[in-house]
Amino acid sequence: MRKLTDLVRSRHPVVLPPGMSVQQACQRMRAEHAGAVLVAAKDGQLKGIFTRGDAINRVLAEGKNAAKTTLAEVMTPRLRTALPHTTVIEALRAMEDCGCRHLPVVGEGKVLGLVFRADFHGHELERIEEEEELWERI
Repeated sequence: MRKLTDLVRSRHPVVLPPGMSVQQACQRMRAEHAGAVLVAAKDGQLKGIFTRGDAINRVLAEGKNAAKTTLAEVMTPRLRTALPHTTVIEALRAMEDCGCRHLPVVGEGKVLGLVFRADFHGHELERIEEEEELWERI
């Protein structure tokens, strides 16, 4: 069974400081082709996540100035994380439970990676759908 370490082994997530402006973060996201960035303190402690959805819903739709608004002001601070030894199915269950499309992988207090719902293969998604159907029947 695949583990999250298999997915994040060769990736390096974009990690930005909480004081960075939304405009700078969005420019970095565009350059990196990233739909989300992790926000971490200087010591590497994960503080939150900032996604395209946050940019739209918490900045643009609210009329905030992207050049003056910091990530700390508009990021999602409470987020679910996973350990590197978590199985892919467990990660998918966690994402289903929280309704999120991104799951940071953290080990020993350090950000190791970020998995996206699109990282998971058909058979893994099928298994989750089967589980959901079983729960609905119960």
